[in-house]
Amino acid sequence: MTFRLKHYHAPNFNEARFQAAPEATLVPCPKDAVAPEGYHATSIFPEYFKIGGTWLLAAESRMDSVPVYEDGSVSIREFRRLKQGDLVVCGRTEDASEGIYVHTNGFDEPGAASDADSFAFRTGRSRETAFSRDYDELYELLRHEREHGYVVWVMGPAFTFNGFSRRAFARLIHNGYVDAVLAGNALATHDLEGALFHTALGQDIDTQENRPMGHYHHMDTINKARYYGSIRKLIEAEHIDNGIMHALETNHVPYVLAGSIRDDGPLPGVYRNAYEAQDAMRAHVSRATTVICMATTLHSIATGNMTPSFRVMPDGTVRQVYFYCVDIAEFAVNKLADRGSLASRGIVTNVQDFIAHVARGLDLDV
Repeated sequence: MTFRLKHYHAPNFNEARFQAAPEATLVPCPKDAVAPEGYHATSIFPEYFKIGGTWLLAAESRMDSVPVYEDGSVSIREFRRLKQGDLVVCGRTEDASEGIYVHTNGFDEPGAASDADSFAFRTGRSRETAFSRDYDELYELLRHEREHGYVVWVMGPAFTFNGFSRRAFARLIHNGYVDAVLAGNALATHDLEGALFHTALGQDIDTQENRPMGHYHHMDTINKARYYGSIRKLIEAEHIDNGIMHALETNHVPYVLAGSIRDDGPLPGVYRNAYEAQDAMRAHVSRATTVICMATTLHSIATGNMTPSFRVMPDGTVRQVYFYCVDIAEFAVNKLADRGSLASRGIVTNVQDFIAHVARGLDLDV
């Protein structure tokens, strides 16, 4: 299989409906962090706004934010970033009738049949879905992205509970298939626990046997890290030579650990302020061309809300952003679509098995 990016088909703005469309309505914000009444809320799709007789594409988009016009271009801002006087696009239609057009089918193949054309069984993603084609496409996508893209992995701690999956993901990092990792305190804690004690939450990562007094191990790990002052210094001082965090640090791959109200410790370097964590995550999502979320419902939804279905590349071309959600629970996989991440492709499986398949499919030695 040879991987090929889908071609983006921009709207034909010579059509009568676009030519006859009115200018988008621009209304100043009445206060900092407050949008004007009737503001337009953005989606994951490419969105165009008719201003000054020209249809402008908002290049950096995300869900549940607002378009702001400034200096000849449209930027997308969260409510908390709005300033009094910012000119916000207002209007609640998306068909060009108010100077706003949401382009939902820019990556559709010409002549492709729509979902409404026929009745069909098994169009969803469930435990009954055969995912072999998804895996084959993912292998080729990752090979392409290693040279041309920016792959963000969003991870729950499940990988650290199994020695093989922990090694498999480390091999992905060492071989250049990981550009950034978004996770929480638990992933890093239990991965480092695996390196120090060969356990995760006190359970042997290979045999799954509980170790005596093993329930102390994750707290001992956090305590050691806090003593040394950083994850990197812990790895150096304790001569850690394996695992996910070791691979990230060794290969200088950035990661964001977003804190939770349930965190122990937390580890040094974990963001304790939710909006600071969101900003740090967004810095990587804004560069992402592929996002793979695995076994973490809340982090997946948070990342999905930040991720548009497209990316405007430095040369001005528009390309698709690929978004995967992998979880053993159909609920978690389908919840992304329920929360507006309509471009998400779900794979219902155990994430340890998933990452093993990916590593083997990429011919990595694990």
